[in-house]
Amino acid sequence: MLWWTYQQLRMGSAKSRLAVIEKLAASHDEESVGPLIFALKDKDATVRCLSAKTLTRYRDRRAVEPLIVLLRDPDSLTRAAAAESLGHLDDPVAVNPLVGLLRDPEPIVRTFAARSLKRLGWKSGTDSQRMMQILAMGDLQRLEAYGPEGVAPLLELMRNGPPNKQFSAVKALSRIHDPRVGPTMIEALRKNNSAVRIVALGALERLADPTAFAEVAKMLRDPDTNVRGAAVEAAVRCGGPRAGTALVKCLKDASWEVRQAAASALGLLGETSAVEGLCGLVNDPDHDVRESAIAALGQIGDRRAIVPLVTALMDEESSVRSAAAAALHKLDRHWAQQEDVRQVEPKIIDALKHPNYWVRHSAGKLLELLKVDPNHLAPVPAAAPEKMTREAPPHPAAGALADLLFDRDRDLRLAAAVALGRLRDKSAGSVLTAALRDTDSSVRQAAQAALAALN
Repeated sequence: MLWWTYQQLRMGSAKSRLAVIEKLAASHDEESVGPLIFALKDKDATVRCLSAKTLTRYRDRRAVEPLIVLLRDPDSLTRAAAAESLGHLDDPVAVNPLVGLLRDPEPIVRTFAARSLKRLGWKSGTDSQRMMQILAMGDLQRLEAYGPEGVAPLLELMRNGPPNKQFSAVKALSRIHDPRVGPTMIEALRKNNSAVRIVALGALERLADPTAFAEVAKMLRDPDTNVRGAAVEAAVRCGGPRAGTALVKCLKDASWEVRQAAASALGLLGETSAVEGLCGLVNDPDHDVRESAIAALGQIGDRRAIVPLVTALMDEESSVRSAAAAALHKLDRHWAQQEDVRQVEPKIIDALKHPNYWVRHSAGKLLELLKVDPNHLAPVPAAAPEKMTREAPPHPAAGALADLLFDRDRDLRLAAAVALGRLRDKSAGSVLTAALRDTDSSVRQAAQAALAALN
């Protein structure tokens, strides 16, 4: 019935001819080789491709020459199938045609040609052939070993390869020391693959090429968050002080990672034009951003930052409070004596009622440190002579401090008692009397000293 098989391969639809090929594949009959070779000339690319793949099972050398002809097929999948099959037929005649296929424009064809050549035991005779084989196999780390000689094939892969290969090519190129690498990385910044752009920015950061700064700065507006973050680091290395203006704009970026990276970079640059923006980040929703902005303000050393930094001493996060204390120490060891700090006192009073324990605790400590003078918070107008005998109204901080006398934190109770004594507000007498029964002796002593100051 072999004649009928040939008839079926000449007639009918592509679908029916494919069904015949599948039947031949399942038969495992050596007589199937002839019809399969005949089907290599089918007008339908899918039939030709399946026939080439099926011939792999028979390992019949009669198929070698027809498959070599198929290496020039207009369909890339058919060429790839023919290359794969030739690798299984173990005929050295196929080596030279397969070597030529290493230059095929389609990556899948080059890959199957390289695999078959390896299976056939082919050893490349020149560095050029060796690099083509390595490139086709996708072993780009080996290509790096060729140094400058590997730049050209890797550059070709970066420009025309699939996205995953473009990424690997750029990564390999970034590790080669060659003057062509810098311009290549700038070219890679225009690739649609964000991973490629990130690797390119990392390479440009290491190269620190000033001529690349303009292109790197464009990446600060990239739609991908990770690209913008990488661009911040690269901009500092490539642009130095020139990067300051562009990085100040990044302080308003939608991504907290970018805002944090920009803040840290501006601190390293000592960019004074960033002080206002960094002071705004002291209240950022993200605590890492707040901490980085505060550290940057300490590095820049501009006294305009003192007031925002004092406010940051009452932050909910301990790392932010520590950063603020360190930054203030850098700016001025005697910051607590500065007149500008007094404008923070109303915020300190409000913080005494904050639901967070550590905010209340920090506010109490800060109140004690600043030695709050009631005349600075709410100056009392001079009274008429006939009203001098009337009792003065309670100080606005007295109520909050009275509440803190019963806080669970001993240090906070102690700070409140000391502060009430300094206020000399007679309305605090009753709560100070109650504090004489406090479980801590230091609090009791402070309450007693405060009561004495009221009289």
